[in-house]
This record gives sequence, C-alpha cells and structure tokens, in this order.
Amino acid sequence: MRKEQAKICKSVIYTLFLTLMPSLLWGQQILTLEQCCTMAAQNDKGIEQAQTKVIMAGYDRKIALANFFPNIVATGTYTYNDHNISLINSDMSNQLTTMGTTVQGRINDYRNELIQQITSNPLASIEYMLSPMWQTVLGSLSDIDVEDALNAIGTEIDEAFHLDIQHIFTASVTLQQPVFMGGKIVAANQMAKLAEELAQTQYEQQYRETTHKVDETYWQIVSISAKRELAENYDSLLHKMQRDVEIAVQEGVATEADALSIKVKVNEADMMLTKATNGLALCKMLLCKQIGLPLNADIVLVDEADKRIPVPYTADELPDMEQVYANRTEIRSLNLASQIYKKKVAMARADMMPKIALTGGYMMTNRDMRNGFEKKWSGLFNVGVIVNVPIFHGGEALFKMKKAKYEATLYQSQCEDAKNMIALQVTQLQKQVTEMQEKVRQAEDNLTSAEENLRTATIGFQEGVIPANTALAAQTAWLQAHTEYIDAGVELQIAAANLQRAIGQ
Repeated sequence: MRKEQAKICKSVIYTLFLTLMPSLLWGQQILTLEQCCTMAAQNDKGIEQAQTKVIMAGYDRKIALANFFPNIVATGTYTYNDHNISLINSDMSNQLTTMGTTVQGRINDYRNELIQQITSNPLASIEYMLSPMWQTVLGSLSDIDVEDALNAIGTEIDEAFHLDIQHIFTASVTLQQPVFMGGKIVAANQMAKLAEELAQTQYEQQYRETTHKVDETYWQIVSISAKRELAENYDSLLHKMQRDVEIAVQEGVATEADALSIKVKVNEADMMLTKATNGLALCKMLLCKQIGLPLNADIVLVDEADKRIPVPYTADELPDMEQVYANRTEIRSLNLASQIYKKKVAMARADMMPKIALTGGYMMTNRDMRNGFEKKWSGLFNVGVIVNVPIFHGGEALFKMKKAKYEATLYQSQCEDAKNMIALQVTQLQKQVTEMQEKVRQAEDNLTSAEENLRTATIGFQEGVIPANTALAAQTAWLQAHTEYIDAGVELQIAAANLQRAIGQ
C-alpha cells in the first residue's frame, strides 16, 4: 500500500515538474485578465495617489471631529526686564531712605532752640540750669539718636515700593470649550465626511479607468496573437502551395505566371507574419508596463491559447437607470461636490452668527503678584465665558454664503447634464453590443463557409481540376473570414467591457 502511495506521489511530482519546468527555465508567466487588472492596480501611481488622498481625507475628518472637544493648552514663559518698577518717584524714595537723618536733625534743632530760649532769660536760665529735672531732660534730649534706626525703616519701606520684575516666570493651563459656534463645527464635520466619500469615489474611478485600459490592451494582444497564428497558418499554406506549383511548372501542368502570382502572395504573407510578430511584442511590452513587469518579460495570456475568441456574457436586461446613476462614480462625485458646497453655505452662515465658548484655567507666576511681587510661586484659577458677536465686516460672510449657493447650484446642474449623457451612452453601447453580437454570428457563418470553400479548393487544386488563382482566392477569403471573426470577437469584448463600465459594474 505504501509503495503504491509512493508511486502516486512520485507521479504527481513528476507531472508538476514537467508542467512548471518551462516557466522555471524561461521565466514565462501565464496571466489571466483578472491577474493583469490586479497587478495594474497595485502598480499604477494614479491609484496609489488616489488611495493616499483617501487616507488624507480620513485624517481631515478626524481633525474636524476634534473641534467638538475642549482645547487644553499648557504654557510656560520666562521674561527678562532691564528695569524694575518703582511705585514712588525718586524724591519720595530719597525722603524715605533719609528719614532718620531728617528726624534726628529736627530733634537736635528743637533741643538747641529750647536751650537758646532758656539761656536768653538770665533768671530762668539760672533756675533751669540748677534744676535736676531740667538737667535730666537736657541729658535725655542729648542722648536721643534715631537716625540709623529710622533710616533703616525708611530703606525697607522704599524697597517695598520698588518691585523686582527683572526675572519673571509664568506657567498656565488653559481650557476652552466651544458651546455654540453658529453650526460651523457641525457643518465642518459633515463636509469632511463628504470629502472622504468623494476621495473614495475618485479612487474607484481611477481604479476603473486603469483596469479598463488593461482590459483593452489584453484583448488587443489576444487579437494580434490570433492574427499572428492565422498569419502562420496562411504562410504555411502558401509555402506548401508554392512548392506544389513549382512541381507543376516543372511537369508542364502550370505556367510561370501561376508561380509568380503565388510568390507575390508568399511575400505578402511573410510580411504579414513579421508585422503581426512585431505588433504582438510591442503590445505585450505595453501590457508589461501597465502591470509593472519588465518590458522584456515573457508573458502569455490565457485567452491566447483559445482557438476562438470567447464571447462575453451580457445581461439581456440592464439595471434601472437610477441604479446606473448610483453606480457611476462621476454622478456620485458631482452629487458629493454639490452637498459639500451646501455645507459651505452653512459654514458661511455661521460666520454671521454669535459664538459662545467657556474658558477656564490655572496660572502660576514667580514673582507672586498677590503679595507684592514676592520671589516665590503663586497661582490662581479663572473661569469665564467668551461671547463673540459679529457686527459688520463689509458683508464678507454674506457674499461667501451667496457664492457657495451658486456653486452648489452649478454642480447640481452639471450632475443633471451628466445623467443625460450617461443615459445616451448606455443606450448607444447597448445597441453597439447587440450589433457586435450579430456581427460575430455572421462572422462565424462566413468562417464556416470559407473553411469549407478552402477545403474544396485545396482538394481540387491538388487533383488539378481547379487553377491556382481559384485556390489563392479561396485562401484569401479564408484569411479574410478568420480576420473578420477575430476582429468581431475582440470588438464584442471591448464593447461589452465599455457597457459594463458605463452601467458602473
């Protein structure tokens, strides 16, 4: 049992190796249309930029949302002043600092004046001079010395009137909470949300445009590849026919004119094959550029291997036009732009309305302003209400509001015009798809007839009952029928893709 399982595993591995060996050796990549579109979306710079705009719009929405919350700010400052503040003038300052000297001088003057008045009366001077009490009074007056003490007191008072503000430190925390901004914050948030949706819609539009270009290039490669294979078959038929005619000429059955006419056709077929080969290489280089592969990458498309162009599925009934409008990114973009400008009207109206905010904070200073600018930290709380009432500014806000109204009307008008154009486009593409389907059916019938005609002509030519010109005409008709079938199939693919894009799918 285990031996049988081992044999099966080896067989599977061997089969996979044989299948993948060409790709491993030559680096060949087999791609489907879906893979090409996915790779193009990952490589396209326009899609990358559109995605970045979506992210930016998301942050704008979050920024607008932050305006609902309080604004808290912490601030710290240091200030150096080259002069202090004096609450008194220099004359008063000088009087305070010399207050003791002035008082002491007045006491001395009073004592000398008293002694002079006593001594001017001889009788009184003898009486007072002999009085022990008078001697005590005079001694006390002589011993009074208040100059230094009062000068020190005056100096302290003077210093109290000189505020030391050379080095000021402050620290504060402030809170401001919007209460009513005239509806501006609400409108700004709604605008930001609409702008994010608009960015997402533009991203989808860029994605669809990129994949549509890849779709066209993909089917163009399929078309050229089929025509190249057709040119190879046609070239092989002509070369075989050329050899047969040369033999017939040698045997005298055909003429030199027959040989020359076939040679001309062979040269044309060789040139056709060369053009198809070069055209296929160029188209694959374009597709490699679109999907982000090196230009010389060896790629093979899945639909290249099909002998017949696949017929795309197209629904018999299209969705309702309102659904089409909802699917189309252009209509959504115009609708969103119109709504954004309506919100701009609300924001412009808010500039003409009163605004109310609560404010509060805590501030600390060093110097202490509550205690004579003392050199220490002190703080205080504050709470308040801010009311801002616009009165007149040249009518700026009113003009902004009117302008925004006209802008919203303009985008709404463009949206209605775009709907009419989309309805016309969908109708035209639907008829085009129907025509292409009929063209494919007719091309299939013509191809069947041409193949049967070529088969009959080839047999007749080989048996010598049909001339070379008739056989060449049959081959030319076969080539034309195949070419028309390939063109019709690719045109149907592109028309169907255009119709799906037109209805927003």
